[in-house]
Amino acid sequence: MTQKLDYLRESASQTAGPYVHIGLAPGAAGFDIYREELGWDIAGPNAKGERIRVEGLVIDGIGSPVKDVLIEVWQANADGHYAHPEGGGQVEDGFRGWGRVITDFDTGKWGFDTVKPGAVMGRYGRLMAPHMNLWIVARGINIGLNTRMYFSDEAEANANDPVINLVEWEKRRATLIAKREDRDGTPVYRFDIRLQGDDETVFFDI
Repeated sequence: MTQKLDYLRESASQTAGPYVHIGLAPGAAGFDIYREELGWDIAGPNAKGERIRVEGLVIDGIGSPVKDVLIEVWQANADGHYAHPEGGGQVEDGFRGWGRVITDFDTGKWGFDTVKPGAVMGRYGRLMAPHMNLWIVARGINIGLNTRMYFSDEAEANANDPVINLVEWEKRRATLIAKREDRDGTPVYRFDIRLQGDDETVFFDI
């Protein structure tokens, strides 16, 4: 005797907020839960290369900063290697290559200190320009958004990057480029992420 199976219904979806910080970055939300906060130390003290700062805003469709965002970042070291068994080579002791930051609850500004990554070997032996991979979650975003951040002072490498050149329009490619300035002797890269509008940041379907 066979039994007719009912089709399973899709589970209800839910956005990340407003308690995403308590679970993923509790220290920043004022909760002393973990002995060691996960994801804050991206490069570690032994990483070689140029020390930099990255900062910016996440901006909504009407131009206002979003103040409850969590951003995860993955990056290679200065030699273009990830801290992964298949990352292409050795990394320095303590180099994580991964971090997690949240926006300031008052200003919406986010930022972190790390080392500038090197060029990474991609698929089919094609070299990718130095970049960082970013994943953005916040209240109102049902599915985390994936994007990349490239560097304005790597124009030649950017022009030959196989991923950024998938973006057809130059104006759209510009949304992936962080602008460099020097602040008290430290290179600072400004990267604003726009969720909607004419200058919406390019997001990737991964």
